[in-house]
Amino acid sequence: MSFTKQSVCKLCRREGVKLYLKGSRCETAKCAINKRNFQPGQHSWTRGRLSEYGLGLREKQKTKRFYGVLERQFRRYFDIANRMAGNTGANLMTLLERRLDSAVCLAGLALSRKHARQLIAHGHIILNGRRCTAASRLLRVGDRLTVHGSEGSQKIGKESLEMRKGRSLPQWLAFDESKLEGAVIALPTREDVQFEVQEQLIVELMSK
Repeated sequence: MSFTKQSVCKLCRREGVKLYLKGSRCETAKCAINKRNFQPGQHSWTRGRLSEYGLGLREKQKTKRFYGVLERQFRRYFDIANRMAGNTGANLMTLLERRLDSAVCLAGLALSRKHARQLIAHGHIILNGRRCTAASRLLRVGDRLTVHGSEGSQKIGKESLEMRKGRSLPQWLAFDESKLEGAVIALPTREDVQFEVQEQLIVELMSK
């Protein structure tokens, strides 16, 4: 899933929320939402109100883009969440948050989830003592992730941490910057998901 610089900015403006597709740039004044917080296009103000279906579709699409998953993957996560006990929408969001690429990004080892997927695919991330190239791997309590010991991997990890200095670490993750090592100390809850989404609209859309 690749976007040009312009299309990435338009995606955020169209959805009306920061998708953090451009990493640390989204946290600065250069972010498209901060500069032009309105729909893209010459006649954007003429667009009518979305239907109930349209609202649900918009929430689903922006969630897929935020976490970088395709339709088939997203459907699989929804089916798993639907079979779990508790609220389906909350389960869906916590499953997406538990992905390895999401944890790598939240730990500060990558500038964005897309960058995290690239690091994982190239073997820079070690999970429980072994290289893991599956960005979609769902983490469990006790899993440990670190940066590969090679000079290149260590350099990438340290540069990412330096660029994301001051980030907030979620409560379900522990991270030691000196060792570039993190651990899952609890499963994430809905409150840990720092992404503006009405997941109930997604559930209503996908349950029809």
